[in-house]
Amino acid sequence: MLKYYEKDNIQLFLGDCVKILEKATPESVDMIFADPPYMLSNGGITCQAGKVVSVNKGEWDKSKGFDEDLEFHTRWINACRRVLKPSGTIWISGTYHSIYACGYALQKSDFKILNDICWFKPNASPNMSCRYFTASHETLLWAKKDKNAKHTFNYEIMKDSSWCEDFIKKPNKQMRSVWAIGTPKPSEKEFGKHPTQKPLELLRRIILASTNKGDLILDPFTGSSTTGIMALELERKFIGIDLEKEYLDLSVKRFEQVFSKKDKAKWQ
Repeated sequence: MLKYYEKDNIQLFLGDCVKILEKATPESVDMIFADPPYMLSNGGITCQAGKVVSVNKGEWDKSKGFDEDLEFHTRWINACRRVLKPSGTIWISGTYHSIYACGYALQKSDFKILNDICWFKPNASPNMSCRYFTASHETLLWAKKDKNAKHTFNYEIMKDSSWCEDFIKKPNKQMRSVWAIGTPKPSEKEFGKHPTQKPLELLRRIILASTNKGDLILDPFTGSSTTGIMALELERKFIGIDLEKEYLDLSVKRFEQVFSKKDKAKWQ
């Protein structure tokens, strides 16, 4: 188990998340956010910033067929279950290419699904083939490990906080299961962009909803560590794991920028 980076309450590991989590302390994590491969790298094309680009992201995103893909999702979900506290919850993000397999694997592993969230992207890319509806959302599954344990849900924060960028959320009304949140802003890609990077605002809502200050958050497919950046901002602990060194290098640059800003603020 190779620790790639450590500073304050942030730890990054390089390697296979299943193998690394086998060596981690059981029942030590409060919340998991997982953005596993969507298995979309099939030689097709899409649109980004008005340009036609390949959908291929790397070998890690290529489908190996239904049975092997399902077995992969089952393995990493079971590894996550081992390190999650009885009261802990897991969030999984995906499109229709992967989310149903993840949902099946969750239930097979005896998780209780609490919600499925529709993350609506107002600025989603257009459909290039003009033969399908334009994909403008992803699904987030939220599940808890132990059906009988009390999980964290900060209802008042969700209901009463300001969510001014989300035109669906009405002030002082219950947070619903459809969230309107744009894709990552240019400032979030200052050091480079992960091909499946999530916006900070999405992780802010997830972390505020389902954790408290001081909790430990795990991201087994951390990429550029948007989860970790927001965990740091909101005073949570974080462990991130990724197979790709280049994305961990991107994560480190983002963390160092946040730490630098915090240090400057102390002296002002």
